[in-house]
Amino acid sequence: MGEAAWNKLRLIIAHDPQVALDAGAKRDKRIAELKALARQWVGKLNDQDEGKKKSGRKLSDGGARAKFYREVCEAHLARIVKVDLKSELFTYDIDERSLKHAKMMDGKLLLVTNVADLQPAEVVQRYKSLADIERGFRVLKSEIEIGPIYHRLPDRIHAHASICFMTLILYRVMRSRLKDSNAKMSPERALDKLRRIQHQVVKVNDLEPIAGLSSINQEHTTILQALTIKKPTLPAQLTLL
Repeated sequence: MGEAAWNKLRLIIAHDPQVALDAGAKRDKRIAELKALARQWVGKLNDQDEGKKKSGRKLSDGGARAKFYREVCEAHLARIVKVDLKSELFTYDIDERSLKHAKMMDGKLLLVTNVADLQPAEVVQRYKSLADIERGFRVLKSEIEIGPIYHRLPDRIHAHASICFMTLILYRVMRSRLKDSNAKMSPERALDKLRRIQHQVVKVNDLEPIAGLSSINQEHTTILQALTIKKPTLPAQLTLL
């Protein structure tokens, strides 16, 4: 961790070697996958030019270019993998300068602050705390989908804030437990799977109601165990789904 100062501003650089290695390996793997995909499409285009018949829809240079560019953008590698969008032929190049810059920045966090009485490690910790709060707001607006609700009375504002706070805590606990159990599943996907477990009560005419529970498969059981939640049961279980 280093520091430089100009007038009243401080530049703080934090570096994590393990994060740098992981980021570099992930990027190299994705670039290799994109290159393999490009070779596959170029091979198909060449075979078509030579009159060789292949199964599936015919591929054009424009189509290959558009599909490859979309893959590059989804991988967030458009600065490194340069797709020639103006050429009539499907072609791309690796920007070595951008790749070198990306490798240089792997695992590094650059912060600028005017706070003079904090150590570099304290500044980084403050920033991470702020970033965690911002991630919490994004989760509330996106994954949890708590929409904007406009309140005027203090009690309602307090109630709304309390609900958001408790919801975020539950989300964080779920994420932590799923991660600790190596479930490799996000809270959103876990909840989507658990929603399929339903408790039903069937009543026909004047007969006594019959209670039933949806079938609980191994994936449901794994999620419930990861979240340390007991498997739902009925005294007399009836499988309806």
